[in-house]
Amino acid sequence: MCTVTFLPFNDSVLITSNRDEATVRLPAALPEAYEFHSGKILFPKDGQAGGTWIALHNNGNAMVLLNGAFKKHHHLPPYKKSRGLVFLDIFDSNEPHKSFQEIDLTGIEPFTLVIWEQQTLWEARWDGAEKYIIPLPADIPRIWSSVTLYDDEVIARRRVWFNQWLKENPYRSADKIRRFHEFGGDGDPTNSFKMNRNGILQTVSITGIEIKQHKALMHYKDILGGLVSVNEWYISDLMKHL
Repeated sequence: MCTVTFLPFNDSVLITSNRDEATVRLPAALPEAYEFHSGKILFPKDGQAGGTWIALHNNGNAMVLLNGAFKKHHHLPPYKKSRGLVFLDIFDSNEPHKSFQEIDLTGIEPFTLVIWEQQTLWEARWDGAEKYIIPLPADIPRIWSSVTLYDDEVIARRRVWFNQWLKENPYRSADKIRRFHEFGGDGDPTNSFKMNRNGILQTVSITGIEIKQHKALMHYKDILGGLVSVNEWYISDLMKHL
């Protein structure tokens, strides 16, 4: 939930996310498909609050959450609901960008959503007081880093690493971008893509979503547990065009 890349390539869209979390937090369950009002949603379930930070819908939509909005905020619990559960409330829809605009977020901690919806890319932010949402060009690679963990200088440095990787990898794949999420950086464990801050806070998993016209795949690597899960399904043509 703390580093996200969006990578369009040929007929695919690749969305990859590193989850940086306190190691004392209960581990997430491996991704499973759960039934919701709008259809099936595939996601790893947070072991503590039961929500998630990344998900794939059988209508072809995908969404990822990062903690924080535009700048680092003060953590002031109690909050009305976990961001991971709010995430599912928003994503249980054929048009999650509209769900974000309609949902009441009073009492929810700030967050950012990267939304892939019906071939359109959206960036949605809640800063604790106001919502912001904009469409983004879907043909340009992008990277996001959580403002709660990385300052402006480090975020800019990570953007440079990503742009350099793009130059060095004109032919891209899901495997290559996942490796970049695991091994990219300058060797500084506190700010590299797979980060580790004295074993207290570190990257606990890497999730990659690959979406093509008629099928999608979620590759999940539990770094602490040493487990890998791969789920593939065909996108419902009916749901895709609702």
